[in-house]
Amino acid sequence: MEMAVSTSTQAPDEFDRNVPRICGVCGDKATGFHFNAMTCEGCKGFFRRSMKRKATFTCPFNGSCNITKDNRRHCQACRLKRCVEIGMMKEFILTDEEVQRKKDLIQRRKEEEALREAQRPRLTDEQQNLISSLVEAHHKTYDDSYNDFARFRPPVREGPVTRSASRAASLHSLSDASSDSFSHSPESGDSKVNLSNLLMMYQEQGSSPDSAEDDGSRLSMLPHLADLVSYSIQKVIGFAKMIPGFRDLTAEDQIALLKSSAIEVIMLRSNQSFSLDDMSWSCGGPDFKYCVNDVTKAGHTLDLLEPLVKFQVGLKKLNLHEEEHVLLMAICLLSPDRPGVQDHARVEAVQDNMCEVLQAYIRIAHPGGRLLYAKMIQKLADLRSLNEEHSKQYRLLSFQPEHSMQLTPLVLEVFGGQVT
Repeated sequence: MEMAVSTSTQAPDEFDRNVPRICGVCGDKATGFHFNAMTCEGCKGFFRRSMKRKATFTCPFNGSCNITKDNRRHCQACRLKRCVEIGMMKEFILTDEEVQRKKDLIQRRKEEEALREAQRPRLTDEQQNLISSLVEAHHKTYDDSYNDFARFRPPVREGPVTRSASRAASLHSLSDASSDSFSHSPESGDSKVNLSNLLMMYQEQGSSPDSAEDDGSRLSMLPHLADLVSYSIQKVIGFAKMIPGFRDLTAEDQIALLKSSAIEVIMLRSNQSFSLDDMSWSCGGPDFKYCVNDVTKAGHTLDLLEPLVKFQVGLKKLNLHEEEHVLLMAICLLSPDRPGVQDHARVEAVQDNMCEVLQAYIRIAHPGGRLLYAKMIQKLADLRSLNEEHSKQYRLLSFQPEHSMQLTPLVLEVFGGQVT
């Protein structure tokens, strides 16, 4: 069977792609421009065979047959005449050698593309499953509607906060800790993870006697942001529990990792709500849009906030994929050099696996981003510096009873362990 290979030209500029393509010879559905004219496959093959054979046809009628799809085989002479009339040219027909070269070229290109495809880096099933697990863990522990923020003690950006009002709001917030809004927090009865001491402390409804207003009330955003951080710690715990390999660590190492990395993971998570437009964190409505000034009203100084904003800007500009973001959070959390970690080798093995998966993903998703992995790891070093400054400022805050009583038990437990 003869292989019909032809050189086809591009459609003229005036060709309207919305108009149905009709063969200029017989009126059948056209497949494109063949030998300089719009034709169907049948008339393309007929013209090619006729030219190659140098065929001479004679019309049995008067030489003016109307060629249609149904009768195009009845008069070859008029069909060929019509081909020439619409502009089909024998000069566009390839020789047998040209046809073979074209077929060989097409085959070579197919083979080269198949080779490139085979050599293209791919994630293994195990690596893909790890990424999927981390993305799912993030989705389950990060609500981008920020509906839970309404449960916190309200943000107060101006004016004093009464001690009794903040205590009552705090108790209301803590009493809801086991509600559906915290459904992804670690269960207090989980004996393997054994984080019940943290959660039970967080859910206790402690109280303190009312007292007169003092200088502590000037930190008007402290109650709200304390609740926000406490909530975020619970979400970090929930995320950690779903990291493959984390629950295989000892309970002591799990708690050590969580206590020392919690603020760093929170800073990484917050980048999702950070805006480069106004350098603020937007978490829903206007009440939950936070700027640097809001955080200063929670007791933190620019020694922490300036490098924090710089970190957020740098991280945002990396334009990380969600997969890269969740891997970075897991790598941050699973650092074997955290204080209190006992089985360094085991933690390091889990972290190394995360690092290998991240590098593999970058090679596939950012083939030109040779330095992206190094930049991401540098962000982890930046977080260590931010963590140290946060600890200093937390120490100053927590050592003042009028301030520390605004904090939640979970915040006191997690961050207090870093400064004792």
